[in-house]
Amino acid sequence: MYDVIVIGARCAGSPTAMLFARQGYRVLLLEKAKFPQDTLSSHYIHMQGMSLLSRWGLLDKLERAGCRKITKQSYEGPGVRVEGFSLPLEGLNYTYAPRRYVLDPLLAEGAVEAGVDFQESSAVKDLLWEDDRVVGVKYTTPAGTETTARARLVVGADGMRSLVARKTGAQNVIEHPRVTCTYYSYWANVPTHFELYERPGRWIGVIPTNDDLTLLMTYFPQDEYNDVRKGVEPFYLETFRSTAPELFERMQSGERVEQLYGTGHQENYFRKAYGPGWVLVGDAVNHKDSITARGITEAFVQAQTLTDNIGDKLHEDAALASALRAYENNLSGEALSHYQGALNVAELKPQGRVDMLQKLVGHQEHIDRYFSTLSGACSIDDFYNDELLDLLDMN
Repeated sequence: MYDVIVIGARCAGSPTAMLFARQGYRVLLLEKAKFPQDTLSSHYIHMQGMSLLSRWGLLDKLERAGCRKITKQSYEGPGVRVEGFSLPLEGLNYTYAPRRYVLDPLLAEGAVEAGVDFQESSAVKDLLWEDDRVVGVKYTTPAGTETTARARLVVGADGMRSLVARKTGAQNVIEHPRVTCTYYSYWANVPTHFELYERPGRWIGVIPTNDDLTLLMTYFPQDEYNDVRKGVEPFYLETFRSTAPELFERMQSGERVEQLYGTGHQENYFRKAYGPGWVLVGDAVNHKDSITARGITEAFVQAQTLTDNIGDKLHEDAALASALRAYENNLSGEALSHYQGALNVAELKPQGRVDMLQKLVGHQEHIDRYFSTLSGACSIDDFYNDELLDLLDMN
């Protein structure tokens, strides 16, 4: 018998398990994969996520794992280029973009150090129910044996195709069509910082990651997916050549060291977040187009928010229901704002963004505040202050 069972040990599950264990609860963490194992990802951890890693005592481990500090960001669209970086948050003035085979085991290690019972290669097959309440899980051990475990709360941190969401009937409460498809790979000997390039119908992300490699990522409209996937490499290289010629020249001196990875199945939704005996975190509760690279950071934020709300109330029915309701309500605030922002960028229509950024050229403090809205160090409401509105009106 556990207090909490968490299904999925990646960016949402391991921190959730760790934080519950630090509150004194007995926690089982189940992961179907065997770490280290890579997964599709945009890698970037925004300033909000960095501050949480620091608070959790895990940030130094990323640096020791060979992750490169990112301290400069640029955006280039038709007729405009700006450079700067996010404002500091809780004393941090840099970010990371770790490979997932580095980050995910590190997070799981943090959970184990907190006292979590972590079981890899353990696939959950079903939920256990009593009186219309989830009371545990049925899963397969690494040896292939079926067994069960019971808990007061089952947390679905099991991704976009969440078994917990499916078995509990958690419906989408907000949903939008797919907007983009994406393909990326890793390159050696391509000097870079965090770079973004955009033109109508195309988006490029360039992010330093582990082992002196650089993630070079392209985005296309969803309605081009069938064409792109039939000729991925030509589409991929042509996007760099036509969208970012100077970057394309740098790539000619470098070397692609891995295959191309990608997907056209980037769903956009918020699901019902909780019910009797269960709750969803990470991609299981909210998934959106990866073009703004918010997934890892928001998984961290949700883990902290959920565990903070529950606190010592796990075994009090009314208090637990209230805490879960507060967690769900929280998703309709900042998370919804970032969701809407991602869909806006994913339209791949840069003109409005370009028009605003052209007016910010020469005003570095506003450029840095713009990058801070992406990182989570500055809210949209704080960004559009009176000084900025006066500047936009003047231009």
